[in-house]
Amino acid sequence: MTGRSAENIARTGTAFEVFRVFLMLGLTSFGGPVAHLGYFREAFVVRRQWLSERAYADLVALCQFLPGPASSQVGMGLGLMRAGYGGMLAAWTAFTLPSALLLIAFAYGAPELTEMIGTGWIAGLKAAAVAVVAHAVLGMARTLTPDKERAAIAAAGFAGALLIPSVLGQVAVILGGGIIGFLWLRGKADRAADEKPFGTKVSRRTGAVFLLLFFALLAALPLLAAEADNGALSLIDRFYRAGALVFGGGHVVLPLLQAETVATGLVERDAFLAGYGAAQAVPGPLFTFAAYLGAVMQTPPSGIAGAFIALFAIFLPSALLMIGALPFWERLSHAPAARAGLSGVNAAVVGLLAAALYDPVFTGGITSDLTLVIAALSFVALAAWRVPAWGVVIAAGAAGFAVL
Repeated sequence: MTGRSAENIARTGTAFEVFRVFLMLGLTSFGGPVAHLGYFREAFVVRRQWLSERAYADLVALCQFLPGPASSQVGMGLGLMRAGYGGMLAAWTAFTLPSALLLIAFAYGAPELTEMIGTGWIAGLKAAAVAVVAHAVLGMARTLTPDKERAAIAAAGFAGALLIPSVLGQVAVILGGGIIGFLWLRGKADRAADEKPFGTKVSRRTGAVFLLLFFALLAALPLLAAEADNGALSLIDRFYRAGALVFGGGHVVLPLLQAETVATGLVERDAFLAGYGAAQAVPGPLFTFAAYLGAVMQTPPSGIAGAFIALFAIFLPSALLMIGALPFWERLSHAPAARAGLSGVNAAVVGLLAAALYDPVFTGGITSDLTLVIAALSFVALAAWRVPAWGVVIAAGAAGFAVL
């Protein structure tokens, strides 16, 4: 795939095509943000070849730098690259809606969901996530660490991520990979000069407007909410701020959400914890926990209206940042010196994903001999039999339900 230009890989698609693929991912992508990146790679790099391995790694690296949920931002970027703004909206809607609707149903006390929490099928799904992430890490390593220099950067990134288990540690690993790549990989940058990594349809001027809008809303919403004394505007402010100020995504957002809801008396502590438990058992991004919180608010808006206001507000910063940053990141990646740095960044991303494969994916997913067997069989199905990731997930969940 390295000899093909992105013009041949990133063919123009439709929003419906994007929606259809992401809906399947939204229904089957269990295991958290790192697992989601594995599902995306299998679906869009390996099976459909919407973009190259290096372009995908560049996109992942960009989203590691931006605040917000990294896997959802990668999905937004893929939809934007494939079918413009409509594709971006389709990708976000399809990937987010299944888990959001399940959590809203849980907020209304659906007994079927309550019974699902903690049962054997969840353990099977977590084991499948181990296989998906392992398959992705190995595939990316073959392409992005083809020589001893980049393998060394990946190993250093793996060690750094494990020894400094924090968002700052992850950012330091990526920055370190870029600096080492810039200094050490001159002449080894392996993206062809004419390869366009993303093929975005966003101009730099438009990108600058969206970046300004992101910061303007971050500054203005607290003032407007305090002045207007409006429940809906206050809800938008709280969840927009949570989505805009969290780096690392996933579980990192929970302290911010707790501070904005439980500490302020808007959500009862027991209700918060119950919803968090339910969020672990549904596919898709953990940020859809916001929909549950919006539904169980003690003051209006709550219910369905509160759920969708909170859901929209927490993801809005990610959308603005993705549209704003992607054209600048794409242009930067064309410069020869920047390509050397990005080669180092991509190698460091392999190390980061390998560290996440160990903790929390492996440590959380392999809890018994049977879960190890399910993970091993899932990996063979992916790597040798070329079974789609969604099929592996469904089979693993069924196996876990039957034997665990």
